[in-house]
Amino acid sequence: MNQKSTGLSPAQFIFRIFQGALIGLGAVLPGISGGVLGVIFGVYKPIMELISHPFANFKTHVPKLIPVFIGGIIGFLGIANLLAFFLEKYPDPSVCLFIGLIAGMLPSLFREAGEQGRSKGSFISLIVCMIVIFVILNALNVASVTIEPNFFWYLFCGFCLALSVIAPGMSFSTLLMPLGLYTPFIDGIGHLDFSVLIPGGIGALLTVIILAKAINALFTHHYSLAFHGIIGIVIAATVMIVPFSSFAASAQQALINVVCLAVGVVFALLLDKFNSRVEVPEA
Repeated sequence: MNQKSTGLSPAQFIFRIFQGALIGLGAVLPGISGGVLGVIFGVYKPIMELISHPFANFKTHVPKLIPVFIGGIIGFLGIANLLAFFLEKYPDPSVCLFIGLIAGMLPSLFREAGEQGRSKGSFISLIVCMIVIFVILNALNVASVTIEPNFFWYLFCGFCLALSVIAPGMSFSTLLMPLGLYTPFIDGIGHLDFSVLIPGGIGALLTVIILAKAINALFTHHYSLAFHGIIGIVIAATVMIVPFSSFAASAQQALINVVCLAVGVVFALLLDKFNSRVEVPEA
């Protein structure tokens, strides 16, 4: 594929692959949304336009989004085994690193949310969504819900995964971790287990077909309300995965967690700064 067909220079093409890889990572990492990264990188809108109207937008959107899709696959599949390993061996520092990444992305997310202005309703949406997610996740934690993974639950995993891409701020790990489905789902993806990949893929595809147009319309007509609601969800979901007990375990463990938090924040801020300096044409 040449520069003329994509509208991208070689450097921009490579950078788009890098962005796609990060979106793929965001789709699978705990507490992070691939949709949020897509918004920050300026590719969310063209992706949703393509999903909502694939035939009408195929020729105009696909060539410019191909490097993003390539990177997304690389990031998604490439990280699964590594992620499963670190979550098993070093769960608390890993989660703290992810929390730092989310915290570092919040300024960019808030900036994007106000792109079309803010109103009282925007902040009400943020607070209401934050409270709702707090209530739901606390109820799940109190109930100590655990589920035996099977075909139908992996369909649900696929639904959550697709939702984390098409709805910025939604992280599928937020729903799957309290249910005990996150680790087996990620492990199955990393090992290319078709008993996991097939139902997960079906669930993701059905979700995209059924919900993509509705979510695209929501952001088109109620951008500020929807985006601030997403910020509320991000904040609540992030607070819920903070390993508070780990900070109290020992001074050494607390220090490690703080360092991981700081590394995540710095990396996210540097990534946002770097992204703002690289101009990539939108699809």
